[in-house]
Amino acid sequence: MTSVDDLLHLLNLESITENQFQGYNKTVGSPNVFGGQVLAQAINAASQTITNNRVLHSMHAYFLEAGNLELPIIYNVALVRDGGSFSVRRVTADQNGKTIFILSASFHKKEDGYNHQIDINTKVKQPEELMSWTDMLGQFGDAIPKKTKGFIEIERPIEFKPVEVVNPFNKEDLPPFTNVWFKLKGDTSNLNLASKQQILTYVSDYNILAAAMNRHASKAHWGNTQTASLDHSMWYFRDFDFDDWLLYSIESPNTSNARGFAKGNIFTRDGKLVASVAQEGLMRPLNS
Repeated sequence: MTSVDDLLHLLNLESITENQFQGYNKTVGSPNVFGGQVLAQAINAASQTITNNRVLHSMHAYFLEAGNLELPIIYNVALVRDGGSFSVRRVTADQNGKTIFILSASFHKKEDGYNHQIDINTKVKQPEELMSWTDMLGQFGDAIPKKTKGFIEIERPIEFKPVEVVNPFNKEDLPPFTNVWFKLKGDTSNLNLASKQQILTYVSDYNILAAAMNRHASKAHWGNTQTASLDHSMWYFRDFDFDDWLLYSIESPNTSNARGFAKGNIFTRDGKLVASVAQEGLMRPLNS
């Protein structure tokens, strides 16, 4: 995938029946289906059953089994409730008759009310001052660890620019946070809100466990630690556009019991808070 059009093609599911949909997979450089893809496709499935113009405001999901890249995924949507203000959907994702993922999503009618948000960190470097993953690959090449290099070599519809760049050869623990700017490749001018939310959901599964890994960087890295998304929650606050860079600001309050917990906020460059994310992931040390 090289552009937002490719990503939309991946996320927009085929209808099998009124409440059942089929999706296909694209690798992001890992041996299993990318969690962000399943999250976003499940949201697409749920959204296709919303006929009253309500807007997604939250979702909560569990990853039960690793997804097989070679098999299509079947999404079954249960219409849990259509109330006076909120509509709730439950989505199960299946491969070969086995449920690999479950998600609940809530949609809300547009209402007026109170409004406040936390501020963006104005001290972080701007994207024009930073190197992208593509830039790093071109400049450092073979100096990048093999597993990391293989991951960032995959063509993506998103460009990432990390604010804090971790040197894998410096064996020292780092503060448990990370900030990453990201921007879509291609024309984003005609995206509706539902598509923007699905794309944002896809992106939200990138980078989030890095904050938990940073705290243990003196001994832990992606090559000696088994990682996987276990659960993922997201709250959507405001409409936004993808025409400029967005900042994903992530911190990790805790790691324990071979799990890492991280939470993040996604801002537009001018400081509008558009979404918040929370995830717990597997962080299992592997024997050397």
